[in-house]
Amino acid sequence: MLIQLVGWLETLFGDLKGAGLFQYISFRAGAALILSLIISMLFGGRIIKGLQRQQIGETVRDLGLSGQIQKQGTPTMGGVIIIMATLIPCLLMARLDNVYIILLMLSTLWMGLIGFLDDYIKVFRKNKEGLKAWFKILGQIGLGLIIGITMLVNDDIVVRMDVKTANELGYSQNEMVGDTIYTERSGNQTIRKGDYKANLTNVPFLKDNHLDYSWLMPISDEAARKWVWLLFIPVVIFIVTAVSNAANLTDGLDGLATGVSGISAFTLGIFAYVSGNAIAANYLGILHLPGAGELVIFAASLVGACIGFLWYNAFPAQVFMGDTGSLTLGGIIASMAILLRKELLIPILCGIFLAENLSVIIQVSYFKYTKRKYGEGRRIFLMSPLHHHYQKKGMHEVKIVTRFWIVAVLLAVITIITLKIR
Repeated sequence: MLIQLVGWLETLFGDLKGAGLFQYISFRAGAALILSLIISMLFGGRIIKGLQRQQIGETVRDLGLSGQIQKQGTPTMGGVIIIMATLIPCLLMARLDNVYIILLMLSTLWMGLIGFLDDYIKVFRKNKEGLKAWFKILGQIGLGLIIGITMLVNDDIVVRMDVKTANELGYSQNEMVGDTIYTERSGNQTIRKGDYKANLTNVPFLKDNHLDYSWLMPISDEAARKWVWLLFIPVVIFIVTAVSNAANLTDGLDGLATGVSGISAFTLGIFAYVSGNAIAANYLGILHLPGAGELVIFAASLVGACIGFLWYNAFPAQVFMGDTGSLTLGGIIASMAILLRKELLIPILCGIFLAENLSVIIQVSYFKYTKRKYGEGRRIFLMSPLHHHYQKKGMHEVKIVTRFWIVAVLLAVITIITLKIR
């Protein structure tokens, strides 16, 4: 919003000193991160006191884990701090007419509302089950539909490609969005580029790392382009549902989901910068997504919100994010990865989320299988999700969280170097 305001002021009063800084994504991202930190730390304490006055405390089931008694009554629904500290800096520093920003802000509010309803039912209605599982899934499907359909039909979400490369991939010049041809210099050559509504994504570790979803359709190329939504939209829905639920499962120890999400957001911010920059995208051989650079501001806001929330959420936690925060964080990370065409990197980037999710699936499946076969259920882990397994082994939760953060950083580095490993 401020960039539009500064532009308007310049039309009225001429050049303003320092106004040019707002043209740089790096400046606006840095300012957004600082604002996010200030907002979360300045208002976080007040929100926590408000939650305490409303007696919005966590009810903890006795699972035989260390530290549970101390957690009893700790305020929950603290995810509102993350949402507020993400959206306000983004509203101030990002271009609000950018479709990528609009979708991410919508994703934040959408998943935040679902999580808030779940927490509200648990806390105020005293229903430990919370929101019905089918309602949560319906909400996640709805968000997946919004993202998938928008990516397919919105002409602002395009891939800028060399006309020759586009022809090799099966896209004719008639399929360009608009008639504008962009020329770029590469050495002594002039490259002609256009914007295409391509269903492309980046495939890690491969030299020619472009994959078109229409190639996976068992029909002719022309028909596949027409019916590709039958494959693409279910994939988007699956990713949004899986990642948001996995983030929810990860939120079990003080600071765990917050730290892991912040690391993922920082990594996606790097991808947003290189994907939105023509020179960087060409050098790295990834898809150039015009306008995606604005997501750097959103990523910076989210990183600042996570760090600021850790001020209160680090052990011993003064507040829990609840489903208001965990479902929102998972939905944001999934949505951002899809918009940046990096969804195939999610198993690496979100490896902690994946391990937590798989531990629950393996535990439940094995328990049911052994109960049918032997008459009694057996377990692979001492307890699931995975972080509780280590708690049962006697490891302090601070050590568990710190080690999970270290693994998350390692996975983030591996995710980033896939840009060069082909």
